[in-house]
Amino acid sequence: MSHRDTPLTLLGDLTPAEFMAEYWQQKPLLIRGAFPDFLTPLDADELAGLACEEGVEARLVEENGPAGPWQVSHGPFDDATFERLPEENWSLLVQAVDHYVPAVANLLDEFDFLPRWRVDDIMISYAPPGGSVGPHVDQYDVFLLQASGQRRWQLGNKVADNAPIIPGIDLRILQKFDLEPGSDWVLEPGDMLYLPPAWAHHGVSQSDDCMTISVGFRAPSADEAVTSYADYLGEQLPPSTRYSDAGMAPVEDASEIDDDALERMRRLILDTLDKPAQISQWFGRVMTQPKYVDQLIPHDPPLNEAQLVAELQKEPLHHAPGSRFAWRTDGNVTTLFADGDGFVCTQELAQRVATPRPLHEDILELPEATALLTQLVNAGSLYWQLEDEEE
Repeated sequence: MSHRDTPLTLLGDLTPAEFMAEYWQQKPLLIRGAFPDFLTPLDADELAGLACEEGVEARLVEENGPAGPWQVSHGPFDDATFERLPEENWSLLVQAVDHYVPAVANLLDEFDFLPRWRVDDIMISYAPPGGSVGPHVDQYDVFLLQASGQRRWQLGNKVADNAPIIPGIDLRILQKFDLEPGSDWVLEPGDMLYLPPAWAHHGVSQSDDCMTISVGFRAPSADEAVTSYADYLGEQLPPSTRYSDAGMAPVEDASEIDDDALERMRRLILDTLDKPAQISQWFGRVMTQPKYVDQLIPHDPPLNEAQLVAELQKEPLHHAPGSRFAWRTDGNVTTLFADGDGFVCTQELAQRVATPRPLHEDILELPEATALLTQLVNAGSLYWQLEDEEE
């Protein structure tokens, strides 16, 4: 039996195939006890500590802030910020906690029925009683796992892109939120709620230790994809590839843009864009672009292949925090995509490297592995874990 056909507690005893067919990007799903006996991988003080670090993306949302209603502040914060906060009605949100806490990153293994390259990050929020970010919608799929305390979730329905939002604040809070009957729940630790994009929802903390883990899955918008793909192609097209109208008939009106001219331009655009191999290479690169480019630290000084072999015999290699990998085979050519770059190699090697597991010295038995790993270490996509980083 394929793992796609194995019922998962994580999905309320649905199989991944059933979940994908009935719920994914279609409708919400409440899952009681998705993670039985769940223990939060970090506490509120540790989350606040992360929010105080330089380079960590964090936001503080205060329903009644010093500067007005629904005040949003951006980190890094300090102790004084947290000391001045009231006992209720605020939320701390920290992005990409999976980049900093291995135990949080390990949660992604539970979602391996979904493409890893679709993952955005794992955000964790903390809130005392009444803490909320208001009723809103997101344009991504998200699994909302209750880590500690209780949060009340109320759901509306799908809303249009142009749904009115409250003006003048740094949040996209809906002006109108209509509760869907039967969609009002309090989640306990281990409970989880799946929401597809554009589904209105409102979460409010019910306790003084409410922590929610948000596992988000991104999807490029059409405008982002078209612009990015056009830029990728444009870098490779020669200046001689341009509009051509050789053999055209004399025009009746020199000021008119006629149907033939539009058709020639349409063919130029479509013939330029419709290149499957180019789409494949662009897509692999764009979907492995790191969320925070400056988080990847190139090896300094760069290693040569002999040094790589010597080090790998001592310690296994790991994916760097924030790195993204994927692979694809087109015809007889396999490309490993890593952090926005592409490397041609064997499919076996690409699969081994893209899988988020430690790489041991036995991988060097595969053809071209030494050269590839050396490049990835020097680029900062792979690294040797320090002892204090290990769980």
